[in-house]
Amino acid sequence: MSEVMVDARSVRKSYGSVEVLSGITLKVEQGEVLCIIGPSGSGKSTFLRCLNHLESINGGRIYVNGELMGYRQVGNVLYEMKSKDIAKARQGIGMVFQRFNLFPHLTALQNIIEAPMGVAGMNADDAKALGLQLLEQVGLADKGDHYPSQLSGGQQQRVAIARALAMKPKLMLFDEPTSALDPELVGDVLDVMKNLAKAGMTMIVVTHEMGFAKEVADRVVFIDKGQIVEVGTPKQVLDNPQEARTKAFLNKVL
Repeated sequence: MSEVMVDARSVRKSYGSVEVLSGITLKVEQGEVLCIIGPSGSGKSTFLRCLNHLESINGGRIYVNGELMGYRQVGNVLYEMKSKDIAKARQGIGMVFQRFNLFPHLTALQNIIEAPMGVAGMNADDAKALGLQLLEQVGLADKGDHYPSQLSGGQQQRVAIARALAMKPKLMLFDEPTSALDPELVGDVLDVMKNLAKAGMTMIVVTHEMGFAKEVADRVVFIDKGQIVEVGTPKQVLDNPQEARTKAFLNKVL
């Protein structure tokens, strides 16, 4: 039987009086690739950021790999964990953002090995070996000594993926990883993600790339106005949607 990697239960998130997530309940199994689609402002990225507690939640529970994320529970009351405990819990979750967020003063290799050495305490030789292996994995074996400013957007995003993988995460979160890229650079990044999926990495991907979702996702979730409207296989949701809101959205993007 598959194990549940992510278990989100009635997750709510508000900014002031605006409710962005209105009770999201969703399970993701180990090794599953889940793509989240929906219009801008529907809560997709917010939900992703709640999963690793970059955003605190106002209601519900999120469990990652069986552990309550961001909080400890005493009786029925939740208490937010201390920053260092949250950081420790996050180590098993890799995240790749729209913007690459690389350190501009570090080379590609240095960006990748910063966390394994600084956070995980890996020695320099082992970290360098891991970093070179990951650069090769993302097709950038010859770019280790290049600074971000010397790399294209697509290359920077692949370095960002390698950096996330360096902490050997059990779960990878991708927040529209190709939306800031020129169209001709998108394919190389998606190829790296496809290879990760084939290797069995559990992935949750917020994306506008419907072709990628169709090819790689085990399930697709359509979110609108902070709620899950429809969920199913790519064939069910993308080719034969049942809900009027899903149909209207897909008519605009496909």
